[in-house]
Amino acid sequence: MSYLDIHAHFAEEGYEFPRTWEEIRAAGVETVVLAGDTLAHSLWHRDFAAAHAGAYFTAGVHPSEAADFSEDTLSALSALAEDEKCVAVGEIGLDYHYPEPPKEVQREAFVKQILLAERAGLPLVVHSRDCAADMLALLTEMRAHLGRGFLMHCYSHGAQLLPAFAALGAYFSFGGVACFRNAKNVWESVRACPAGRILSETDSPYLSPFRGEKNTPANIPVIVRQLAQLRGEREEELQEIIMENAKRIFAKMR
Repeated sequence: MSYLDIHAHFAEEGYEFPRTWEEIRAAGVETVVLAGDTLAHSLWHRDFAAAHAGAYFTAGVHPSEAADFSEDTLSALSALAEDEKCVAVGEIGLDYHYPEPPKEVQREAFVKQILLAERAGLPLVVHSRDCAADMLALLTEMRAHLGRGFLMHCYSHGAQLLPAFAALGAYFSFGGVACFRNAKNVWESVRACPAGRILSETDSPYLSPFRGEKNTPANIPVIVRQLAQLRGEREEELQEIIMENAKRIFAKMR
C-alpha cells in the first residue's frame, strides 16, 4: 500500500540523508510534500524535491516569520511557484499563540500570498493556530480568490467549525495528534471530516504519534491506521481516498 505525507519539514531539522529518506520509502510512504515556512526553507525543499522522486514542495512564509516579509520575498516566492514540483503556496496563515508578529502584519503577508497563489493557479496550505474566528472571517472575505482550494494543515478548530471551512473549499489534514489519548477534539474532527476532504500528514519533525520522539514521514502508516479506526473504515480504503484527495487539491502532483 502506498502512503502519503501531505505536510513535513526537512530543511535544517537534523535528518540524516539519504538514510532517513530510505527509511521513509521502506515504510511505504511514496509521496512527501515538504512545507515551506521561510523563503530559505522553500528553496532548500525545492532542491530536495528536484533530486528525489516522490518528493514535492510548497513555497511560502509562515505567519511567525511575517515580520521579514517583503516585496522581494513575494517575487522570489512567485518564481518558486512556477517550479514543476511546487504544488501549493504555503504554509501561510495566522498564528496568535504568541504576541509577535502583530496580527495586522501576519494578515498582510497572508493576503499577499493568497493573491500570489491565485495568480499562480495553486492551492494554499494554511497554518491556523488560536485564531479560528479571524481565520474564518478572512477566508470568507477572500473567498473569490480561493478557486484552487486550500488545505487546513493539522486542523485544530473543532468539528463544529469544520463545515464552515469546508464550504469555502477546505481540505483537512490530520497527524500524530490524532493518536494521543486526550485528543478528543481532534477525534471528533476526524470523524466529521467529509471523505472527499481528508488527508494525512506528520508535520515532521513535530507532533510524533510517539510522544517524546522526533517525528518522521515513516510514521504515516501509524497515523492512517488511527484515522481509519476513528472513522470506522478499512485502512486500505481510507488510504486510497487520501491519495485521490491529494491529487485533486495538488493538481501538479503526479
